[in-house]
Amino acid sequence: MEYQEMIRKYIADEMDVLSRLDVEAINAVMRELKGAFDRGSTVYVFGNGGSSATASHYQNDFNKGISEHTEQKFRFCCLNDNIATVMAVANDIGFEEVFRFQLRGRLKPGDLVLAISGSGNSKNVLNAAEYAKEQGNTVVAITGYDGGRLDELADCHLHAPVMSMQITEDIHMIFDHLMMSIFCKTMCQIDHLKK
Repeated sequence: MEYQEMIRKYIADEMDVLSRLDVEAINAVMRELKGAFDRGSTVYVFGNGGSSATASHYQNDFNKGISEHTEQKFRFCCLNDNIATVMAVANDIGFEEVFRFQLRGRLKPGDLVLAISGSGNSKNVLNAAEYAKEQGNTVVAITGYDGGRLDELADCHLHAPVMSMQITEDIHMIFDHLMMSIFCKTMCQIDHLKK
């Protein structure tokens, strides 16, 4: 079997979504991230499944990729990365509390929350985002599909307008690398596009 046509179709679909991304919304999120950096605030990031790997990747790219070149450091905290804590909360309290539990008593004024959910309807992600809103913190929704409930309650949005989880997750990583690349250029004078 040959796959060329399906490959071309996937690439074309991805390019279509990229062409429809909201540049102003991305800019607003970047302003929030730079504000958190300037304040020395923590940026909490989390998600389920593939989005948990995306959350961890965001933490890596900001805490190491950018911060290795700056005197002051980004303070990203991925709530997925302590497996023992996640599993203990899931087992003893409930999976819907794995993120909200970790924010309770830790979230401070000025901290930023990046909540990742392809559907925008993951209960554990929504619980943590709602808690952050109750505390007066800014919530960034990183979503796909129609954005779901998460898009409705968030202050800022990184939205992939597509009904495909695979392309949604691709775009979520593009958001990460796009923002990291621009911050490297503006904050560290590093241009990844130069040969």
